[in-house]
Amino acid sequence: MKHTLSMLAIGALVAISTCPPAQAGQGWAATATKVVGPDIIPAVRKDAMKAGEPVRVALALNMHDKAGLDAQVAGLLSGRVRHPLTGAEFLARHAPTPAEAQAVADHLRQSGFTNIEIAKNRMLVTADGTAAAVKTAFNTELSHFDVDGRAAYANTTEAQVPARLGGIVHAVLGLQTVAIGHSMATRVHAAAGARSAAATSGKGLAVVHEAPDFSTLYGADSLPPATNATIAIFTLGDVSQTLVDLDSFTAALGYPKVDVKTIATGPASGDTSGLVEWAMDTQASLAAAGGQVKQMLLYVGTDFADASIEAQFNAFVSDNLAQTFNNSWGGCELANTSSGLQQATDVLFEIAIAQGQTIAASSGDSGSYTCGTKKGGQSYPAVSPWVMAIGGTTVYTRNGSPTRYVKEDAWSCYGKSDCFNFGGTGGGASLTETAPSWQLPVTGKRMRAIPDVAFDADPVSGLDIMYFGTFDPLYPIGGTSLSAPIFSGLWSRLQSMHGNKLMFPGMSLYGLHATDGVIFHDVTVGQNGGYQTAAGWDAVTGFGSFDAAKFNDFIDANPGAFGGPR
Repeated sequence: MKHTLSMLAIGALVAISTCPPAQAGQGWAATATKVVGPDIIPAVRKDAMKAGEPVRVALALNMHDKAGLDAQVAGLLSGRVRHPLTGAEFLARHAPTPAEAQAVADHLRQSGFTNIEIAKNRMLVTADGTAAAVKTAFNTELSHFDVDGRAAYANTTEAQVPARLGGIVHAVLGLQTVAIGHSMATRVHAAAGARSAAATSGKGLAVVHEAPDFSTLYGADSLPPATNATIAIFTLGDVSQTLVDLDSFTAALGYPKVDVKTIATGPASGDTSGLVEWAMDTQASLAAAGGQVKQMLLYVGTDFADASIEAQFNAFVSDNLAQTFNNSWGGCELANTSSGLQQATDVLFEIAIAQGQTIAASSGDSGSYTCGTKKGGQSYPAVSPWVMAIGGTTVYTRNGSPTRYVKEDAWSCYGKSDCFNFGGTGGGASLTETAPSWQLPVTGKRMRAIPDVAFDADPVSGLDIMYFGTFDPLYPIGGTSLSAPIFSGLWSRLQSMHGNKLMFPGMSLYGLHATDGVIFHDVTVGQNGGYQTAAGWDAVTGFGSFDAAKFNDFIDANPGAFGGPR
């Protein structure tokens, strides 16, 4: 069976605006950085920040020839363009000019910022400064806020830049911490376990899994490991224990020692709060990849603030060393739109696709309530049309055989309190992102809808990780922080088999919907508060999970479906 794409899918892609900001008063120009207001984050304003209080910023710059990049991506995904964009080609065709980047750096220096760095792709300029420097550079003041007992700060008016930089600077990131991202890891709860166990009758059992189980459950055991693929992982803080645990994990399972490289993308941090997350991401992705990868890159940021996050994504795109990037964090899309993070980062994600890179993002662990109400917005970056949004399921296996697949239900929750307290797969329609052309005919939704696919996320059927040198099956971990690295590992395995020439799979997966019964495990039971599962694609589990071997057979039978011959 040959794969065909509709003219709609081939013809148009979502255009993410990178137009120069409009004038905003004499001498100043607006940016995409507005105010994250109390209607989005219930923060209580306190006093003004003192002039000398430190602030780290990252200025996202406008690229050139956005239409040309759109055409490049459309051509790659349809098979009409044969070669991904190289770093040198991006610099020549699309990057801000050296003079533009230097003008931004000069403005920061003249305003009192220090440690100014221009990224090698010139899409980002980072710097350290103070509240006084922010006032001088961006015509806005910073105030302290209280967010449910957490100290934060934020700009009180939109960020502006001098009019001469209005066509260069897109967003000023780092001016607020009232809205910050968080990881999507969930540990098992006794009540959640009882709820899941009660639903096992007649359809197998939900049991804790060892990492290699996912290769078997998702049909990948017959495929060779991802020895030719490089996988990158979002981390932050001090990851030294993550590296120790990964070595212990590979030794315990008989996997070869992993070639791991850490890449710092900001000031060093001693934060260890994410160690359980990074352990899960590294171990689950490696096992799903067959126990081997060419290299694993840990991009290490400082914290979950906008400036740090943007620096990580930009480093991944600018380096262009890995074909797959696993991202297991998220935040409310409304906040990220107001801060300018969403618009600036979407541009980087599209550049990644043009370069042949795929980003997998967790869809969220609070059901459809990511932004606080039943259908009030989804998780970013999962909601970006330029990433694969990975939802969550509960996996049921044959009694006594944890690798004998029976079925999957949605990792469900049943209302705001249940979704927040015990977790459930994120999913639903975006309030800020337009649907990409390839998704619209399947979902029928004008706005981007997530997830695209889903894998195991329920901590009851979750992962027994190696953590501080030991496995603890009585304290498993899950969340869409598990489903995302499962996808990333499986996709890396498919990439490795195809010489790392597969393009972003989103467009083609939606073209596969006529064959979903062959490739996908359709999930038709469960909900996430605001949405119900259904036959075929739904806004709870997307198309469901896939069988990797059958997916590989389809790719082999349809060489033009995932980017065309090269």
